Amino acid sequence: MTLATRSLAEFNQITDTEAYFEFFDLAYDPKILNVNRLHILRKFSQLIQAIDADENLSEFDKLTAYRQALLTAYGVFLTSSGVEQKLFKVFQNKPKNVVMLSDITVE
Repeated sequence: MTLATRSLAEFNQITDTEAYFEFFDLAYDPKILNVNRLHILRKFSQLIQAIDADENLSEFDKLTAYRQALLTAYGVFLTSSGVEQKLFKVFQNKPKNVVMLSDITVE
């Protein structure tokens, strides 16, 4: 199937990462996907939110933009890691029980 024969209804039924790549007929490295699955999906989700903000896109244009968003999200993690991207709150919060060496003074 080509993207022209796909629909948003089909897209909205997808439940796993590999299925997104299959839906858009995109190649992927299973090793990269296994290590970065949640991070890729999180980045993809952020990119989709930006696309959905444009209410003037046709269904085909939206699916085309989604395809590019998935490529972009996947591409980020070919050269980066989840820790570097800090997509999840756990990576953004600074621990409250840590004392920095620079905060310690000698009397």
